[in-house]
Amino acid sequence: MQRKEGFIEVPGGRVWYNLLGGEHRGKTPLIVLHGGPGNTHDPLQAVLHVLADERPVIFYDQLGSGHSDRPADDSLWTTGRFVDELIAIREALDLRELHILGHSWGTMLAAAYLVDRKPEGVKSVIFSSPCLSAMRWKEDADRLLAQLPPDVQETIARHEAAGTTDHTEYQEAMKVYYSRHVCRIDPLPAALAESRPRGNKEIYMKMWGPSEFCPTGTLKTFDYTPRLHEIDNPALFVCGRYDEATPESTGYYQSLVPGAKLHVFENSSHVSYLEESEAYFQTVRAFLRRAD
Repeated sequence: MQRKEGFIEVPGGRVWYNLLGGEHRGKTPLIVLHGGPGNTHDPLQAVLHVLADERPVIFYDQLGSGHSDRPADDSLWTTGRFVDELIAIREALDLRELHILGHSWGTMLAAAYLVDRKPEGVKSVIFSSPCLSAMRWKEDADRLLAQLPPDVQETIARHEAAGTTDHTEYQEAMKVYYSRHVCRIDPLPAALAESRPRGNKEIYMKMWGPSEFCPTGTLKTFDYTPRLHEIDNPALFVCGRYDEATPESTGYYQSLVPGAKLHVFENSSHVSYLEESEAYFQTVRAFLRRAD
């Protein structure tokens, strides 16, 4: 398998990319938008690298995380700049046609790109465990939190009210939610555990908040549901049965995109690509082949 990696100049600095499967230049490439914000490409590449046996697949660390530059200017952490970053990568790699797969925050980025910029040459888009309305996400999270043990709920509520979400008590209580709705594998898969130190918590805090279920950052008003009908690309929505991106909300988003398909992984939560890897990449592969 051919591999090419390097850096690309984008607004605010340089981002690192890894292109696999370059020998398949005749097939439409897939670009993967990782979750976060502030996380890295590693967990998704650990599974989706297999798709490079028949097409180029591009992974990259968004600015501020992983192998990419880490500028100190926090005014860079906006959805619009991350969209500009994606455009710069596409131009640098001459991706005239491509498929897009976004996971979690990556689905917000994909939606903003498709709806606001109306790019040409996007043959399909995959929304993996999507967050396309922060308000709906919070409503789902509140319902899931209410199913946790009372003492865990009390700890979370107390520290959020006091603004002490960096306390170890809050962090431990947070893990109970995460073990149910983010990743149900214990211990955590190595690709996930090893990637966390390479992330950027400052970006996550500024844009999202102190935890998955507490959006207090700039994305807390994010809502593209009124405009999802403008997406005319072939689209697939996927999530896990126990996902914090709930099947109900994922199905709602899918219903707003004309002709979009939905697949729910029955034994997964938020990282179904790690929890049901075989089923995940086979579902993605089949969709991409049809979209080609």
